[in-house]
Amino acid sequence: MPTTALLRSLCVRSRGVRFLAIMTSQTAHNVFVYGTLKTGEPNNSVMKDSKNGKAILIGTAVTVKKWPLVIASSYNIPYLLHCEGKGHSISGELYSIDDKMLATLDDFESHPKYYVRSEEDIELLTSQMNDEKTKKKLKAWIYFLKDYREELLQRPYLASYSSKGDHGLEYVPSEETSCTDDIY
Repeated sequence: MPTTALLRSLCVRSRGVRFLAIMTSQTAHNVFVYGTLKTGEPNNSVMKDSKNGKAILIGTAVTVKKWPLVIASSYNIPYLLHCEGKGHSISGELYSIDDKMLATLDDFESHPKYYVRSEEDIELLTSQMNDEKTKKKLKAWIYFLKDYREELLQRPYLASYSSKGDHGLEYVPSEETSCTDDIY
C-alpha cells in the first residue's frame, strides 16, 4: 500500500485528521528504526526534535527478511549488517517522516558513507494511531552497514535491541559516533 494510502487508512480509523494534515504538507517517508533511535533509547531525541523535521510514530514492526543485528565498536553501537538471510526478523518501530527528517537521519547515520539506506519490506504489527494489532506489509527505509569486517558475522545476533538489554553492552554516547576503526 502506498505511504499516502496507508496514512489515510490509519487516520480515518483513528480520527487522526490532524496527523494527516501534518504529513501531507510534504512527502511522507516510512522509516524503520531498530536501535538507538527507538522510543526509550539514547538517541530517540533525534526523532522527537521538531528542528530536525517531523516524525510520527506509526507503531511496532518487524522486518520481513532476516538480517544480522549485532552490537560492535568501542561505543557498543547496534549495527544491522546487510547480509540477507542470516540472523532474525528484526523488531523495531515504524515512523512516518518528512523530507527534512529524512535528511537529518541521512546525516545522523552518515548515509551513504557509513550506513546505507535501503527500502525493504516490513510488517506493521501494532498501530499507535488506533491501538490495534494489525499485520500490514509495507516498504520502509532501513539503515544498514554494508561495508564491515567479516568477524562481525561471528557476534551474537539480536532480534530486538535495547541499550540496557541483557547482552551487557550498553550504548556509549559520543560526540563522534562514526567510530569505524574496529568494524571496517
